[in-house]
Amino acid sequence: MYFYELHESDDELFASVLLAHDAEYDEQEFLEIVLEAREAIGKTFEEESLIEGIATELERRHGFVQVEANLRAAVRVSAEEGDTVITPVDERAAVMTEEDDFRSMLVEVEPEDRPYRDN
Repeated sequence: MYFYELHESDDELFASVLLAHDAEYDEQEFLEIVLEAREAIGKTFEEESLIEGIATELERRHGFVQVEANLRAAVRVSAEEGDTVITPVDERAAVMTEEDDFRSMLVEVEPEDRPYRDN
């Protein structure tokens, strides 16, 4: 199984869709079919975002599978004892509301500075 990512962002929002396929595409091949899918859907996609529209088209035309759409279990992991719990998959979207003040930040950290080490 091979995994591929579509992502889009603007100044305030970053979104991504993870796809899986049993065939391996090199970067250029994947770009070409993404551009083909983007061209095919134009501005007529019904999904909430362009990347979701492209993912749906890749699923329909090329047999990709949207990983999150097939998610069967989600666990919220915590460093605190007893706070690692299952999050029902159908409730994950309901966890955040528009009223929540939520932002993500991507930070590059040197391996020796990571709070949880693999060793």
